[in-house]
Amino acid sequence: MLELTNATAVSRREIPALAADAFRSALGDALRGGARLGALFGREGAAGEAILTAVVNDDGVGASRVVEARVRGGYPSLTSEWPEAQAFERELFEETGVVPEGHPWLKPLRFPPRPGGEGAASIPGAYPYFAVEGEEVHEVAVGPVHAGVIEPGHFRFQCHGERVLHLEIQLGWQHRGVEELLRGGPTKRTLSIVETIAGDTTIGHAIAHCELLEALSGGVAPPRAQALRGVALELERLANHVGDLGALAGDVGFLPSASFLGRLRAEFLNATAEICGSRFGRGLLVPGGVRFDVGSEAAAALAVRVEKAVRSVQAAADLFFDAPSVRGRTDGVGVVAPALAASLGLVGPAARACGLARDVRRDHPSGIYRFAYLPAVLAQHGDVFSRAWIRLLEAERSAAFVAQQLRSLPGGPVRVALGSLAPDRLALSLVEGWRGEICHVALTGADGRFERYDVTDPSVHNWLGLAMALRGEQISDFPLCNKSFNLSYAGHDL
Repeated sequence: MLELTNATAVSRREIPALAADAFRSALGDALRGGARLGALFGREGAAGEAILTAVVNDDGVGASRVVEARVRGGYPSLTSEWPEAQAFERELFEETGVVPEGHPWLKPLRFPPRPGGEGAASIPGAYPYFAVEGEEVHEVAVGPVHAGVIEPGHFRFQCHGERVLHLEIQLGWQHRGVEELLRGGPTKRTLSIVETIAGDTTIGHAIAHCELLEALSGGVAPPRAQALRGVALELERLANHVGDLGALAGDVGFLPSASFLGRLRAEFLNATAEICGSRFGRGLLVPGGVRFDVGSEAAAALAVRVEKAVRSVQAAADLFFDAPSVRGRTDGVGVVAPALAASLGLVGPAARACGLARDVRRDHPSGIYRFAYLPAVLAQHGDVFSRAWIRLLEAERSAAFVAQQLRSLPGGPVRVALGSLAPDRLALSLVEGWRGEICHVALTGADGRFERYDVTDPSVHNWLGLAMALRGEQISDFPLCNKSFNLSYAGHDL
């Protein structure tokens, strides 16, 4: 396998192309050695072949590895031994028709038409739900249309009384063909498309895309731009973590914290708006840097504002975590054991709540994170309480990071011009978004345009973790468990 580091590009000619069995063996050796599957996708090859590309991320050495395979019809599935591959292989089957032979759960992931598939649906429709049979077993269907403003997703519970025996999550309702829209780019609209992959992760996906373009063009964003990108990414993390803590408080009926934290989320959104005019950071990033600068006085004032806001967050969160009624609803609820979390390939706060020290900022640093260290915070129990506690700890560290960077912004420009993209290259970019690892992989053709652009949002890794968290739980705890993960439908469906 060819090794590369984050935010770099390599020649496609250097990528090993293996036979199907050797491909699986190489990936198996890497996963067995502690690496994680970051991306697996396919594209059409010559003479009826499909070309598979896999990227594994080795946190222990801070490097990634890439390998390809040329297959006809099928290849031995990874999922039967490494469940973290399940969603990647289902997507591969949908997009290329290549069969991961021996896959134990080869069901639709997003419902795009399969090449040559008889009667393949282009939108979610008939779905082969798992069913539990037995006396007093009943089924509860929720969604895809939900009460309130929420994205569409379908949840099918198999229950005995109030106890959930199995939860199956059917997605695909937000499928927009994002990766297809990105092929042939970059164009004037490419960055706008990337910013809307997951609307609450505008900065995370935009950084991944811009660093990928910089790797392909040989350019580097100036230090001041890298610092401002880091500030924006941590403000995005703050806004979402604080908002989710407030929503969790609302789910257990603890209104004091729900009200305060819901309001305080706006402080961090407004801080982003002061930098670029958009509360979600739209238009802030550009390839080669950032579009907006922050003066020294404005930066100092913003640092004070963030520090003041996070102190209020801590006060409201203390009320939440100290209340016996809250602990009764969160302790030991929705548990994902560390071994299960590792086998499913969970990332981000959901993984760190299970004691898995996975954080791209530490393990695969790029941009400002090569110079400014943010320690990974861990919990051990993998329950709702742990996932909420991780949010508070990360919010505190993000606020300290933002204040420090705003008070010590490097001098110089905030943007440099980039050259043309190099032809026949593979580029990789990893970013620790607020939900976890974001992975962008681009392949350029002979003309330097995107021949293939693959996106993996952290939600792809974590949706099955939510399903496992509900096993054996009361169905009334589903909203609480769901919010403790707070995964993206759009980021999954692409």
